[in-house]
Amino acid sequence: MVIDQLLAEGIKSLENIEYTNPQLEVRLILSRLMGVDKSYLYAYGDKEVPEDLVNDFRDMILRRTQGYPLQYLLGTQEFMGMELEVSEGVLIPRGDTEILVQLLLDHIKESFGDDEFTLLDIGVGSGAISLAIGKFCPNAKVYGVDLYEKPLQLANRNKERLGLQNVEYYRGDLFSPFEGREWTGHFDIIVSNPPYIPELDRDGLQVEVGRYEPETALFAGEDGLDFYRRITAKARDYLRDRGLLAYEIGHDQGVYVADILRKEGFSDVKVTDDLENRNRVVTGRA
Repeated sequence: MVIDQLLAEGIKSLENIEYTNPQLEVRLILSRLMGVDKSYLYAYGDKEVPEDLVNDFRDMILRRTQGYPLQYLLGTQEFMGMELEVSEGVLIPRGDTEILVQLLLDHIKESFGDDEFTLLDIGVGSGAISLAIGKFCPNAKVYGVDLYEKPLQLANRNKERLGLQNVEYYRGDLFSPFEGREWTGHFDIIVSNPPYIPELDRDGLQVEVGRYEPETALFAGEDGLDFYRRITAKARDYLRDRGLLAYEIGHDQGVYVADILRKEGFSDVKVTDDLENRNRVVTGRA
């Protein structure tokens, strides 16, 4: 079977599947399998595809029709210009999180310039936030913590691929690796994109999210605010005076997370919306 025929077959299989982009996705899948750029598929549509790759392609298309995330199929996801490895058991980086990272980059430029600063990323996942800060801010000393081994292994592989020397990862529950006097008031910035989906919303999630992405990275109690409460309650112990606490939040959680920060003594609390005017980031000063 030639490239054009195989692409047409894949497009037909995906054309009625919710949350897919058939034209783009089949080209991404086949180009990844063949080890070529997408432009190659346009230029050589009459080229024969080896039988083993045809079978692999059909298998991946079948899994995609069942809601299996495209990013897991491809094994990568682009984030802030970085190609990050992703895999099952680790949350897929999303464009919404780039809003949080850009806000941090603006804050860093304004507050530190080229001076050294320290940042702690709680719940590193694939490393998207911590690696972006490490890449764009060579004056950063970045620490990350995650409770689970799989995300830490993935984040470390991504760190090695990017050749970053200013990022270190630790395993533990929130602040547990940093208990001790030497860490008190150590960080200029603490950031987290924690689980924030209420348990009550479980049944309303897209199949590719609810069925395939890790529950531990999605859900946070009845109201989705558990991790904001836990982190905020201890964050001031680890932040320098006037240090910044920054969260990604759910689209309707701004008022609630902001209230949590104020009750824990944070000042200059702000809610930042995304381009669709939905709540996306909450920040506050220690």
